[in-house]
Amino acid sequence: MTRLDAALKRAFDLALAVPALVVSGPAILALGAAVRATSPGPAFFVQKRLGRGKLPISLYKLRTMRNDAPGIGPAVTAAGDPRVTTLGRMLRATKLDELPQLWNVVRGDMSLVGPRPEVERYVARYRPEWAALFSVRPGITDAASLVFRDEEALLAEAPDRERAYVEAIVPIKARLALEGVARQSLLHDLGVLVRTAASVLTGPPVDHPALAEARRAIAALGSRSNGAGPTATVGAGRESA
Repeated sequence: MTRLDAALKRAFDLALAVPALVVSGPAILALGAAVRATSPGPAFFVQKRLGRGKLPISLYKLRTMRNDAPGIGPAVTAAGDPRVTTLGRMLRATKLDELPQLWNVVRGDMSLVGPRPEVERYVARYRPEWAALFSVRPGITDAASLVFRDEEALLAEAPDRERAYVEAIVPIKARLALEGVARQSLLHDLGVLVRTAASVLTGPPVDHPALAEARRAIAALGSRSNGAGPTATVGAGRESA
């Protein structure tokens, strides 16, 4: 990406994110108040993830899990996880929990469209050929996010959620994200945003080659683990992607 392309992308982000944050600000505050009223703890979930150049950023979300979630369960979340609050399930299903990341875009930590930022413990296991993911600002959405919008349902099929995430899902998401980095342009970003808006109304894809690939990989991991139960790995309370 040239400096001009980067400047145009930044201007595009600000032109959309600033008014979107202004318009959605009252809703974010109201939802934050609802989070606090229905579950003890803060309204927002703030987590360190690695962004462009592998530099740490503070990613903001509306909290969707119990405040003590990091200490009582796996680092990744699957469908039916009892740590997710009743309101949190609604926020996750509609992706309203992601709205505070508009602030990340405005402050320059993130872009509207780009590879999703990940926590350091998983980035440490990234392959060298995925380095291009850190050449751009991470995004709120991208093609991988759209395909794996219902990632938690996939992880619910796995006997070891964290292993399934790292070994089965992450490589496929990285491949899709790299394709997005290679194709990035304002027209590409606009297309992803339109598809993202449509997915909120229509729900996650029910059939995609990448999803079938992920299911096969998870099934293969399950067969090699001889049917062992879910691993209760205590992590950093990653919530969702």
